[in-house]
Amino acid sequence: MKWLISANGKMYNHVAAFDEFGYIDWRQTAKYQVGDIVYIYATKPYMKVMYKTVVEKVDLVFEKITDDKKYWINIEEYEKSISGKYARLRLVERVNTDKLALDRLKEYGLKAAPQGPIKVKEELGSYLEKNINDYYAEGIFPEEIDEGIIEGHKRTVSVNIYERSSVARNKSIEEHGHNCSVCDMNFEVIYGELGKGFIHVHHIVPLHEIEDTYKVNYKKDLVPVCPNCHAMLHRKINDESLSIAELKEVYRLKNT
Repeated sequence: MKWLISANGKMYNHVAAFDEFGYIDWRQTAKYQVGDIVYIYATKPYMKVMYKTVVEKVDLVFEKITDDKKYWINIEEYEKSISGKYARLRLVERVNTDKLALDRLKEYGLKAAPQGPIKVKEELGSYLEKNINDYYAEGIFPEEIDEGIIEGHKRTVSVNIYERSSVARNKSIEEHGHNCSVCDMNFEVIYGELGKGFIHVHHIVPLHEIEDTYKVNYKKDLVPVCPNCHAMLHRKINDESLSIAELKEVYRLKNT
């Protein structure tokens, strides 16, 4: 079964809770079964489906759930939630795309923004499943991993979760803007409406240094760059990549 529920960011910090635990113990207001898919619609200002989760446990009592009081913005609502049963929703995917905005969802059968849990019909479910991923996120820059496979065979391509995450990308751009951090190019200035909002995002921390427990700092770790500069940042000379500052100096010397 697939469900759609809503999340109010003014009551609870869902992003931070998912970042720490990888799941949220959610008030069980529907007859969820283990294995059900639950999509989460974020209310204003987003008004989009932003999370895909899977039901991992059901019928949890308050004493058995994870202590997440620090993520409750509205403590009165937290106190109201103490009674009742909970379902553990394990995060599968998190995105921020206009393809999952309310107006688009209405084109596929959703009548209005969800208030309580609703069962997802086939047409809407197919659309959600197609778009609840970051394959369509702009600024993806895969790192090719050469595993010594002979020429002509496929190579393994992996994409760091922070670079491919449209949530991380949007937060970085909110902080730094749409200009390239190296050459200062702005796609909207050059291409007009076609280039509006387009930019890649580069992860400053080398991918091989990132561990599973690493938490991205959107202000310090991610920077917007144009595709050309992004490629140069990933290009290695003597097995070393240039930093933003180093590449910026190279660009300055070649363009003055």
